[in-house]
Amino acid sequence: MATPAAFQPLNAQSIQRTLSTKTFGRTLHVLDEVASTNTHAAALALDGAPHGTVVVAETQTAGRGRLGRHWHSPSGKNLHCSILLRAMPAREQQPLWLSWIPLTAALAIGRAVQVVANLKVSVKWPNDLLIGDRKLGGVLCESSGVGTAHATVIVGIGLNVNIRRDEFPEELREIATSLAIESQRPCDRTALLAALLVELETRCESLLAGHHGDILKEYMLRCSTIGRRVRIELAHGEQMDGTAKSIEVDGSLRIIRDDRTTVDIRAGDVIHLR
Repeated sequence: MATPAAFQPLNAQSIQRTLSTKTFGRTLHVLDEVASTNTHAAALALDGAPHGTVVVAETQTAGRGRLGRHWHSPSGKNLHCSILLRAMPAREQQPLWLSWIPLTAALAIGRAVQVVANLKVSVKWPNDLLIGDRKLGGVLCESSGVGTAHATVIVGIGLNVNIRRDEFPEELREIATSLAIESQRPCDRTALLAALLVELETRCESLLAGHHGDILKEYMLRCSTIGRRVRIELAHGEQMDGTAKSIEVDGSLRIIRDDRTTVDIRAGDVIHLR
């Protein structure tokens, strides 16, 4: 009996046959195991890998999320991939572009999940993917050489796909979820990756063309943080409570604090309060 598509190992030829992108994934590295797809993609970038190079792995031994957190990566269950970006706007426009890349990646994932798995995914600012209140995945972007002729950004994506609830570490079972848990059926990771790459490529092209307003409108529609009571955990252990009012033109989160003052958050960990 043939192995169902959802449980087949990732295969470069199968992935590339499924792609409808112009560039993303046309140079593709499929690995059984790697410390981190971001680290591997960064090494490839140093060796001259082209824009749109994708690294995908069955498992990561040192996968990491935002703020240095470990990413749980059981083999053959989830999607761990990194995309190398070299196409950037003019130097004076790069800070705004860079601020939007993680948010843009989250939008692409949300849309890809909707297309492939027919599930509604929201984004917790800046780039956590949620179904309900449980985390489905996240994005980690790392840049190098910005402002030079050799600038790169690595967009790292971790997405829980076919992991069962009992396969999560006990401390994650009530706060994490997967596509298989939510849809009660396995998901084809090849189809999901192909959809993700075309959604990301389309939005990166839009962002590069200066269409930040279109990305902002889409983000506002998918963001579950707006209007919520939140706690922001900043660097050095500082916290602030308030209500999330809006996403600003630079992608920052505008908070109305409990003392009625307003502050724009550009980096921090958001907790949705009940």
